[in-house]
Amino acid sequence: MFARFFRWLFSWKTLRRALLSLVGLFTLIALLVTEENWRGKRAWENFKREWEAKGERFDLAAFMPKPVPDDQNFVMTPFFAPVREKERRMASGDWRDTNVLQSTLDIYGSVSNKRAPLFGNLKTGKLTDLLEWQKFYLGNTNFPSIPQPQTTAKDVLFALEKFGPVLKQLREVSHRPYAQFPLYQDKDPMLPLIHLSNLKSVASVLRLRATAFLADDQSEESLQDVKVILRLADSLKPEPFLISHLARLSVLEISVNPVWEGLARHQWSAPELLDLQRLLGSIELLADYEHIIRGERAGSNNILAWLRSGRRIPSGLLYQNQIRIDRFYQLRALPLVDAGLHRLYPGQCNQLTNLPEFRKKTLYNFLAPLLLPSIGGAVKTAHEQAVLDQAAVACALERYRLALGQYPETLDALIPQFIEKLPTDVVGGQPLRYRHTDDGQFVLYSVGWNEKDDGGVIAYDQGKTLILNDNRGDWVWRYPTNR
Repeated sequence: MFARFFRWLFSWKTLRRALLSLVGLFTLIALLVTEENWRGKRAWENFKREWEAKGERFDLAAFMPKPVPDDQNFVMTPFFAPVREKERRMASGDWRDTNVLQSTLDIYGSVSNKRAPLFGNLKTGKLTDLLEWQKFYLGNTNFPSIPQPQTTAKDVLFALEKFGPVLKQLREVSHRPYAQFPLYQDKDPMLPLIHLSNLKSVASVLRLRATAFLADDQSEESLQDVKVILRLADSLKPEPFLISHLARLSVLEISVNPVWEGLARHQWSAPELLDLQRLLGSIELLADYEHIIRGERAGSNNILAWLRSGRRIPSGLLYQNQIRIDRFYQLRALPLVDAGLHRLYPGQCNQLTNLPEFRKKTLYNFLAPLLLPSIGGAVKTAHEQAVLDQAAVACALERYRLALGQYPETLDALIPQFIEKLPTDVVGGQPLRYRHTDDGQFVLYSVGWNEKDDGGVIAYDQGKTLILNDNRGDWVWRYPTNR
């Protein structure tokens, strides 16, 4: 019986039927995949055509910065040459290590930053302790040894002369009209942006030197360093990527802190305050964020095109994922910001964490968690815009104090002599909250991400150091009481 079964099973007739069945099955699968690929591509092209007719662009090339003349570009300096060359070589497939670290400045001199002094910070309400930095540099052999200790500020400035030639070079070219790094992500979406961390290292050195200049009664020199930090931030503005935008926010935060310290100690002159007010008040992060959202969408499309070229995933599934991802950007992410009204909507942002179209994972949305942005970028953008608005108003308040001897009772008193138009709160769209305090100071704040007026109370996460919680409490501009 078994012998007969095996003879039947392995007979040519049976094998032929099995082979024909397998061929038929594979043909059916191929037809289904082909149809799915056709349906997916057609659906994507229809979606793309509909929104392009309304003015939207979906290709990354449309958002990549256009080339500018080298002699008019702030970042085309010898100092940044190693990092530019490293990124160029990586784009051509050469990932060997180079002297990319030559485009960084190590403010700690190879000492762990955990052992270094802390910077002053608006978020914690603490001023920079230059005495701690003086002690740090006196014992650091990687910095020039001070022949004869002088004032705290002068000793810190002497140590930072290690970076003097580079900082002079950057200051000399900071007036150039353009500031942008060459980008290659349209050719390879996986290329890292190495220059982001380099910029923050330079900004940190300038931050400390600007603070030391203020303490040494050299406010004009401090102002020039703040301007260079702002130019470093400008170099990231043309980049259509969220990671570049977040790095720019970090550099802008660095730029604001010496401004805040100088205001707290009344170290800026009226003309310098007017200059800072103009610079800080002209930065529109919400309009830039809309550009970033569109750029991120185009970047996702570039990654999906790269995946399709590998042919490891059926193109139809990739197109269906692309439609859902791009629809999210268009209908969910872009409406979070209204640059014209100078507003961002936290309530809508918070809803993005539990959208019905992504609640259940399917073959048509399985790539969404990898390619959709988190709401953290929106929170950071709103907070930094609020800080910049407050900084501009604080400069106007200080100019008022210099002219009239005290801060005003209301912000309206600043108009029009000290500020042409008051910025509204980026959260809620109402006027910024302000009160003149009994000790002659003031508190200026936004209601923050929770959209609730907490009376100017800041929320911190407790730990070894105070960490501001962006999601709770108000976003407050105030000065330390012990200055």
